[in-house]
Amino acid sequence: MEYVSTRGGAGAVDFEGALFSGYAPDGGLFMPQCIPSLDGDTLRRWSCLSYRELVKELCSLFITAELVPRSTLNDLIDRAFSRFRHKDVVHLSRLKDGLNVLELWHGVTYAFKDLSLSCTGQFLQYFLEKKQKHITILVGTSGDTGSSAIESVRGQKNMDIFVLLPKGFCTQIQELQMTTVIEDNVHVFAAHGNSDEIDEPIKELFADVDFARKYNLMSLNSVNWSRIMVQIAHHFYAYFQCAPSLDTTPLPVVEIVVPTGGGGNITAGCIAQKMGLPIQLVAVVNSNDIVHRTVQHGDFSLSESVKATLASAMDIQEPYNVERILWLLSGSNSSLTKMLMEQFSISKSLKLPEDLHRKLSETLRSCSASDEDIMRAMQRCWEENRYLLCPHSAVAAHYHYSQPDGAHLHQKFSCFSSLFSMPRCCLAPASAAKFQDALLQAGLVPQLPPEITALTAMETRSTPLERGQDWAQALREWIEATAQR
Repeated sequence: MEYVSTRGGAGAVDFEGALFSGYAPDGGLFMPQCIPSLDGDTLRRWSCLSYRELVKELCSLFITAELVPRSTLNDLIDRAFSRFRHKDVVHLSRLKDGLNVLELWHGVTYAFKDLSLSCTGQFLQYFLEKKQKHITILVGTSGDTGSSAIESVRGQKNMDIFVLLPKGFCTQIQELQMTTVIEDNVHVFAAHGNSDEIDEPIKELFADVDFARKYNLMSLNSVNWSRIMVQIAHHFYAYFQCAPSLDTTPLPVVEIVVPTGGGGNITAGCIAQKMGLPIQLVAVVNSNDIVHRTVQHGDFSLSESVKATLASAMDIQEPYNVERILWLLSGSNSSLTKMLMEQFSISKSLKLPEDLHRKLSETLRSCSASDEDIMRAMQRCWEENRYLLCPHSAVAAHYHYSQPDGAHLHQKFSCFSSLFSMPRCCLAPASAAKFQDALLQAGLVPQLPPEITALTAMETRSTPLERGQDWAQALREWIEATAQR
């Protein structure tokens, strides 16, 4: 199993090479050279597996036993999930009106990113210990990535992590989950800018090849293939939990509704689909709707500005994983992908070629939700189930609640064009406990676990990055000083 860049200008690497890279040297993203294909018998056999066992099976397809022996891989994944609060790691809540919510948030930071990052942290540690090597991790976060990344590597002697958070664009709890971690290897920067703006200095440092090589720079954003790989398991587990029966041929289809920001989870779904999992994917977004416009109209272009919404972790205008999806759907056409992404980089506007747009709209459905839609979904779910949704999960629930319950309503809701009889699973990326303000705006009462309540009394530490300051240079100097220490 080798990994190649979506832009075709970098040599193939093994899993270790992809793991320790951010962007590929040519600016592309690493993807498996070929996607494994699974037959119906394998899917039926896997349908009895726990989430933990599914992750092991899937990872073993993408990480060769020569690199990581299977027994070691199993141990690393068991260790990764040892801090999760739920015995099954993830949990499906079956609610009224056919609303199935897959809770991906039972990790330390109450967000789905704990799943992939806890595994990625174990993989990194395994290779670093073998090679006695030190790395510098550089992460931009729109909310949950930073705290999950910090928790996955905190206290490790052979890793330093630098996290940029957009000041004022995260919730107080999200920010505290980062700034209250007082460890020598954890460095948090509060930047006065939005999620897209904090990505720019990170890209600049990765593009400085000599600097990146000298300090062994790597990323734990979902540019990192390891995160996408683990997230493929969400889709398999959701399918097996919601499919009515696997005794039929062909196998039944399940609709998976995916709240989408940077696009890592929806990319994992596209790969699962390519592997043979019979799922219909729906990318659901907030008012920052570039993914929705791309699916509906082939219009991959920026709006005038990022809108601040209740689903703040999805307040993203440049969903970088779309590049992986376009590469996958173009038949691994790296020259086309390179041309399209370079055009987007220059003009921030791109009209997809007709054939590629057709393939995209066949692969994905999409929907966007306003803040009012989000609040209504949160309120309805509470009224019907006494179940609190986070605003990101509510974007998925909004799609579910918007579906017609019969053919006579089809015309009214034709923009969704969903199949009425298809089972549906909504992915829930975070616990409602992290989003008190959104709950209060919706007229709901937050239920806070003691770990979250305790954050407000803890010591905090972060470094401000002001507007007008050269953020890339400030990071560069901090990384150099840390290395000398």
